Amino acid sequence: MFGSGILKGLGVTLKHVTVSYIDDVKRIPSRYAGGKKFIRQPMSEEGLFTIQYPEERRVLPERFRFVPMLIYDAETGKDRCTACGICSKVCPAQCIWIVRDQKPDGKPIPQAREFYVDIATCMGCGLCAEFCPFDAIKMNHDYELSTFKRYPDLVYSKEELSVPTTYYAQLYPEAWAEEEEQRRQKEDVKRKRAAAAAARAKAKAAEKAKKIAAVKTAAKQSSDDAQ
Repeated sequence: MFGSGILKGLGVTLKHVTVSYIDDVKRIPSRYAGGKKFIRQPMSEEGLFTIQYPEERRVLPERFRFVPMLIYDAETGKDRCTACGICSKVCPAQCIWIVRDQKPDGKPIPQAREFYVDIATCMGCGLCAEFCPFDAIKMNHDYELSTFKRYPDLVYSKEELSVPTTYYAQLYPEAWAEEEEQRRQKEDVKRKRAAAAAARAKAKAAEKAKKIAAVKTAAKQSSDDAQ
């Protein structure tokens, strides 16, 4: 009884070892040949499950979140952040600090002069990205943030947090496509409203010109009759 159970257990182990080596041989050159690469391991895979980190990296799912990042337009270089402060208000860890920029006369500008996130305190909840009304803050996939000093190395500034829209589109292709479609629809609505307003203004101006012409014609006719 006990001997059969041991044999069954050894058989399962032998099967997994054999499948692992077969899986590795299929990937010629061998996965141990070196070189950094990203691999995707589906749930149905039966071969070697251990990733040879850091030579191999797991492909992260799109919804993976770790720490915040600030988005700026790759073409214009303009920041999306307006320093509204909503992200710092909803942050349960209170790890976001924002300093709004100002004009020389002291009037505030809708942009952040300084933006700090304490990565050591951030718990990656994603509330800042969820509540941001301008899609200016998203969750990054970069999880290799180890350092020898907690402060100030883990307090990220605006320069360290800022990434272009192209980087965000690479990490979140589905979300980026959806947001771009929504943005395009909003622009179409604005364009149609502007065209309708321009058409109304043009029609109003034409009607006014028509009335003025009618008044001038009536005045001229009255003057001719008087003569």
